Order: sequence, then C-alpha cells, then structure tokens
Amino acid sequence: MPGGEVSAPSSVVLPTAESIENDEAWVWGQIKAEARRDADSEPALASYLYSTILSHSSLERSLSFHLGNKLCSSTLLSTLLYDLFLNIFSSDSSLRVAVVADLRAARVRDPACVSFSHCLLNYKGFLACQAHRVAHRLWNQERQPLALALHSRISDVFAVDIHPAARIGKAILFDHATGVVIGETAVIGDNCSILHHVTLGGTGKAVGDRHPKVGDGVLIGAGATILGNIKIGDGAKIGAGSVVLIDVPPRATAVGNPARLLGGKEKPSRNVDVPGESMDHTSFISEWSDYII
Repeated sequence: MPGGEVSAPSSVVLPTAESIENDEAWVWGQIKAEARRDADSEPALASYLYSTILSHSSLERSLSFHLGNKLCSSTLLSTLLYDLFLNIFSSDSSLRVAVVADLRAARVRDPACVSFSHCLLNYKGFLACQAHRVAHRLWNQERQPLALALHSRISDVFAVDIHPAARIGKAILFDHATGVVIGETAVIGDNCSILHHVTLGGTGKAVGDRHPKVGDGVLIGAGATILGNIKIGDGAKIGAGSVVLIDVPPRATAVGNPARLLGGKEKPSRNVDVPGESMDHTSFISEWSDYII
C-alpha cells in the first residue's frame, strides 16, 4: 500500500539507492534517445522536444518543466510551478521511484504507448498522477491552500479530479483518465490500472474516513463507480460500468449494477493473474452472463 506505512518483512530485499538511481538513469536515457529520434524524423517537433526533454539534465527537471508549462495560468506562473515541482521531486527519492514505475506501467500495459517519451509528454493520466503526488506532499506539509490550488489546476487541465489528501501507490496506470474522480480519504495500492470515468467516492454526507480503499494489483474498468469506505482486495477486478457498494474480496471479480461477484458470494471465482498488470477486462464474461450479440 502507498505511503510506506507497513514495514517490509525481513525476507524482502529492498532496492538500494544505487539500483534506484540506475533504473531512473536507464529510463531517462531511453527518453532522451527517443526524443532525439523523433526530433530527427519530425523537424516540426524539434524545438518542442529540445525545450521539454533534450535541454534538461534529469528526468525530474524535464517533468517539472513540462508540468509547469501544462498547469500554469496568467496568475500561477510556469517558473513558480517549475521551482515547486523540482524542489519536491529532487528532495524525495520515493517520488522519483514512483515516476519511473508509472512510466514503466504505461509502457508495458498500454499497447498504444509507443515510447517512454510519448507517455511523459502526452499521457494526461500520467501527468495528472505526478502533479497529484506533489499536491499530496504539499498537503502533508500543511500547505493546504497551495495543494488545493494545484488540485484545481490539475482538474481544469487534465479533467482528472484527485483530492490532494488521497494516497496513491506506485506503478499506477490511469488509462485515458478523463473523468476520474478520487475522494479525500481514498487509498490506491501499487500496480493498479484505472480506466476513464472511474469514481472512488463517498456515499453522501458522511464525514471522516469515507472513501474506498483499493488494494495492490487491482483493475477498475471504465465508468465503474465505487462508493463508501469499502475495501477492494488485492488482485481484484471491477468490470466496466459496475457500481460497487460493499467490500470485494482479494482476487475476486465484481461486475454489474449493483455489482455481484463472479462465481457467487459464498465461493467467488479467483483471478489467477494480477488484473492491474494483465489488463484483462473481459475473460470473465462467459462465466458471468450468456449475453450474445
């Protein structure tokens, strides 16, 4: 789960600072090589690629520059945002690890993602998630007014509405991302994939801890609505358009409105793979329904 709240077991080998830096350096090297290739093949983009990627010495500088230009306004200047993003990304290695993990997630899981640089430049789900990570740090630093201002700009520019207090893990894919809404006390684990128009919301006027808790490796299909302080277990799958109001067990599949468990409530079928990584949206259909076109 995000936030580093659970200590790793003694048997788990944590990545070293050197391995983290090497991974980031490899991805950044790939991004620069892709940008050079694209600048050579499409001269119309050469200036854009130089100013956004090739002129920068690191991934965090490039990302900070790009986010600053995307999210700026007439009164919230790009230079101010650049300094803000760069300061936070540079001072927090866990954020840089998450950036690289999110880039890898998009490149591996989405067949439309043709390169790391394509994701960095053009995937608004990726960009919204990285900007949210900064807003979340600001929120935790008691800088709520700035966090909320940034949240508003993310919503305006990317059509992705994530409250700054929401906690999100790493290796996250917001695929297409338009219309995603994530409430204040929501939690999303690692290795999750979430499609467009997904809502992780409350049930009305409830206060306090009132939003869903999504485990690791979860896949949430397009247009799904998950409401209330409920748990979506590790490796679960939520079908597109489903409305989920109660807990979903680990590795179970919930489909429909209202959602029901594939295989039944007593002995639900278990996903063999990790849905958040496999992106398998429809293999359950023969078990769930005899629907035929």
